[in-house]
Amino acid sequence: QHCGHHVYPCVDTPFEKSRTSLQKWFFAMYLFTASKNGVSAKELQRQLKVTYKTAWRMADELRKLMAQSDDHEPLSGKIELDETYVGGRKPKVKGFTGRGAKGKTIVFGMVQRDGMLRAGPVPNVKRVTLEPLIAKNIQRGSTIFTDEFSAYANLRKFGYRHEKVSHSTKEYVRGDVHVNTLEGYWSIVKRSIRGTHVHVSSKHLWKYISEFSYRYNMREHDSGTMFQNLVLSLQQPRLKDG
Repeated sequence: QHCGHHVYPCVDTPFEKSRTSLQKWFFAMYLFTASKNGVSAKELQRQLKVTYKTAWRMADELRKLMAQSDDHEPLSGKIELDETYVGGRKPKVKGFTGRGAKGKTIVFGMVQRDGMLRAGPVPNVKRVTLEPLIAKNIQRGSTIFTDEFSAYANLRKFGYRHEKVSHSTKEYVRGDVHVNTLEGYWSIVKRSIRGTHVHVSSKHLWKYISEFSYRYNMREHDSGTMFQNLVLSLQQPRLKDG
C-alpha cells in the first residue's frame, strides 16, 4: 500500500510480459499435449486468432517448458543408445546413408526399455563428447545396447554391460539386443518434422526434440494428465535459451 510494489504471479513463467490472455496460453498448452505430431506456429495462429509472431513465441516458450519437465533421474536397467542426423539435403549419391551430409544436425538419444527417454543435439559423435553424457545420465551397472559404432567401444570401462548389433552385416536384432526402440522414435520425430513443421533450424532443434521426448515420456497417460503435468512445470525456474 505504501511502496506500490506489486507481486505478479506470472513472473518467471512463459506468461511474463505477454499481452496474450491466459485463456489462449492454456488452450495452446492443451493443443501441445493433445497432438501426437506436434503443433506448428501457423496452426496456433489459426486456432488462437493471434499474429504469426505471437504464435511462434508461444510455441517456443511451451517447448522450453516441456524441456524442463524431465525428472533428471539416472536411467537404469536396459538402455538403448543411438544417434541420428536431422535436416540438411541428401546428396544424389547412390548408396548414401546420411552420415556427414551438409547441413545436418546430430541428435543423440538414450532410452530405458519401458521407461524414460532423453535426447538432444550434440556437436559431434566422438567418444569425448558422448561418454560424459552417458556417464551422467545412465546408472553404472546398467546394460547398454548399441550398434557397432566405434564411439561406444569403451563403455565396459565405465562399469556398464555392453551388447551391440552389427548393422553393417544387416544384423538388427539378436535376442533382446537391438536399438529398435530408438529407431522407432527417430522415425516419429522425422515424420512429424516433415509433416507438421516442414523445416526446423539447428538452433532451435533441441526444443523440438524436447517436445517429442515429453510426449514419449508421457505416453502412458491421457492428454488431461499430460496437460496437468505441463501446468505443474510452471512452478520450476524458467528455462532460458542458450
